[in-house]
Amino acid sequence: MELDNLLDELEEHMMKTEEALQQHFHGLRTGKASPALVENVMVEYYGTPTRLKEIAGISAPEPRLLVIQPWDSTAVSAVEKALLASNLGITPVNDGRSLKLPIPELSQERRTALAKQAKSQTEEAKVALRNLRRDANDVAKKGQKGGDLTEDELKKLLDDIQKLTDSYIATLDKHLAAKEKELMTV
Repeated sequence: MELDNLLDELEEHMMKTEEALQQHFHGLRTGKASPALVENVMVEYYGTPTRLKEIAGISAPEPRLLVIQPWDSTAVSAVEKALLASNLGITPVNDGRSLKLPIPELSQERRTALAKQAKSQTEEAKVALRNLRRDANDVAKKGQKGGDLTEDELKKLLDDIQKLTDSYIATLDKHLAAKEKELMTV
């Protein structure tokens, strides 16, 4: 990070952290079928780990059913193996050309476990934000030692970095609250 555009770079990195958390949340199963649930499952396709969404069409024709249609019919067994290896807790039904994933109703115990998982992912994202803040603070302090910043400018920059960090942590907390509400709604 350079001193000139320190805040812009910091915000860009924090935005990426927020987006990564939202992607994790899309993969957490609620009571309804969503293609986002399986699209990032890695499939061993001709010896190469490939995302499921890149080798198959994923649709949700019913609220509790996902249909996965590999474009290459020889990949059906590899997709099935990858789905069983992922910890979704759903057994696919193979009809030879496609896979059907019936989404069962979530038990209260499973909802609580998923909410706990969402909370731990949010904590990891907050740690990442704090690490970004620490790195930005170090760059700012080195800039002041190098004579690029006055003491007042350093104090203002450190305050701006802290405000940006606080706003992103609040945003992550909002995302977590929304996901917990979604998970706990029967």
